[in-house]
Amino acid sequence: MALGWKLHGDGKRLAAGEVVKPEERLTWPRMVGFGAQHVIAMFGATFVFPLVMGLDANLAVMMSGVATILFLLIVKGKIPSYVGSSASFVGAVTAIRLGGGDSATVTGALLAVGVVLALCGLVIHKLGVQIIHRVFPPIVTGGVVMLIGFGMAYVAADVYWPQDPWVALLTMAATFVFIGVLRGFLGRIGVLLGLVFGFLLSWGWDQIDGKILSADGSGKVTEHFRVNLDAVAAADWIGLPKLHGPVFEVSAIVLVLPVVIALIAENVGHVKAVGEMTGTDVDAYMGRAVLADGVGTVVATSVGGSATTTYAENIGVMAATRVYSTAAYYVAAVIAILFGLCPKFGALIAATPGGVLGGVTTILYGMIGLLGAKIWIENRVNLSDPVNLVPVGAGIICAIGPVAFPLTDTFALSGIALGTIVLLLGYHLLRVTRKEEVTA
Repeated sequence: MALGWKLHGDGKRLAAGEVVKPEERLTWPRMVGFGAQHVIAMFGATFVFPLVMGLDANLAVMMSGVATILFLLIVKGKIPSYVGSSASFVGAVTAIRLGGGDSATVTGALLAVGVVLALCGLVIHKLGVQIIHRVFPPIVTGGVVMLIGFGMAYVAADVYWPQDPWVALLTMAATFVFIGVLRGFLGRIGVLLGLVFGFLLSWGWDQIDGKILSADGSGKVTEHFRVNLDAVAAADWIGLPKLHGPVFEVSAIVLVLPVVIALIAENVGHVKAVGEMTGTDVDAYMGRAVLADGVGTVVATSVGGSATTTYAENIGVMAATRVYSTAAYYVAAVIAILFGLCPKFGALIAATPGGVLGGVTTILYGMIGLLGAKIWIENRVNLSDPVNLVPVGAGIICAIGPVAFPLTDTFALSGIALGTIVLLLGYHLLRVTRKEEVTA
């Protein structure tokens, strides 16, 4: 059963070497405390990524709670995990917006990805987790993660950084310190601290030096304050976030579909990590986890929210506390939903200056890209083999360019979408060709 937990011991303490298993819990006041920790751990990323993508961060936080509850129910409570906003979509979503797409077009594309991801979960559940390793070996998953990160570089350089270069630079430097120097919990929320620092810096600069003459979010040069809190003052304390339905456009969907590969790899890695920490074999629930992530994305984006994924940050909290109870995640989900019901909070998030986002996204995009290299290192990928080196190198350059390949007068494959296709098809075609040569 997904609900119903057995009390662990006396419900108050853990003996040396003991863990609270997913189906167990401590006393409810303690579980509320652990749930609050999970909210804090996921919160920075869950509102940062929608904010960068131009979506309602308040709605994304609320729907992350809904998606988490759905996830726990679908995996039958066997895999404790929080489902929050995914970073993998940022580059493709920005490309959609630069092409004239609005939030409805963005969420329509994300919803389509959710459907594909859910179908992949069903296939994995029926055929077994081995199918993932055949289609998406480490060289492919690492390459896709890398090109997703590095393919976003132009967004930081051309969209956010020019809005306020000095604030961007100082925010980036401060975030370096927060992530690299602080330890424990503060280090894990270094990006959030960087955002807060940049916000306060921008506000203080407005008070001292007045308005700035620079490009705004639309690229138009105007004289304006870095921080505008008019919308915060006008927002209600309690109410629903602004909802909207999806609009489906083929060109936008094609741009984000490659992210499915990264999401599958991400889910598999997180599920295996949880299995290792709890000492249980969770391979049988791998397909369910991918399916649940897809379902969560469909539900969240159907009302205007952000696409979701399982969160490594919360796995870190479990490792530190040795509490793997899914009860803590249900508590966290309820808290997130309550946060989403405060429009004033959402308006404050939306007021984050573009220069601040420039400093933070420069770090985030680079970190995402280097996660791909981490996958290669951990799996000892041989980059001297041309079958690995050639398609990966070409795919990454297509993404970074971004290189465009026109298919019609009005539609072109470009950037991350083109890079992923080049990498995936190029790798498997070279493998087939090599096998045929050996056989001949």
